Amino acid sequence: MSSISRRAEPPSEPPSPDPTVHLHWAGLRELLAQMDDDIAHLYQDRGIEDLRPRFTKPLIKLARGGPMTIRALAEAIGGTHSATSQTVAAMRSAGYVRSTRGTDARTREVVLTEKAAALVPFLEEEWRATEAAVAELDAEVPYPMTQVVADLQRALAHRSFADRVAARLS
Repeated sequence: MSSISRRAEPPSEPPSPDPTVHLHWAGLRELLAQMDDDIAHLYQDRGIEDLRPRFTKPLIKLARGGPMTIRALAEAIGGTHSATSQTVAAMRSAGYVRSTRGTDARTREVVLTEKAAALVPFLEEEWRATEAAVAELDAEVPYPMTQVVADLQRALAHRSFADRVAARLS
């Protein structure tokens, strides 16, 4: 049983003709976007104009793991090949990575540039500071997000999200 108290359901309203008007977790998306924006501002305050928060984990993984194919990098960061490829393209445009020939003629590997390598110690420090700040926030609320996530994972292990959506489709 979760330690999270249940809220009363809001009174039901007639459905809008546009189903995208209602987004149950809009507040969570907005919160995460605001936190990412805060990190981006932190970078800008330190004179790093072209660094995006989504670059941080791949840059650290490349610094620690060496050159990687996009597939290997996607696995290292827990992302999809497509999203990682888009991130690598953006990092390449910003001058943080370049591509080199891999172990055979068919593969290409992503390599840090000197510009990125110089930032890695700061990025690792920022990562640790961000994790500490998130843990601090988690401890300040009566229903920590880590508990919410664990409870949701448990519920989805019992019945998948796909099954829940499919049951509501005609």
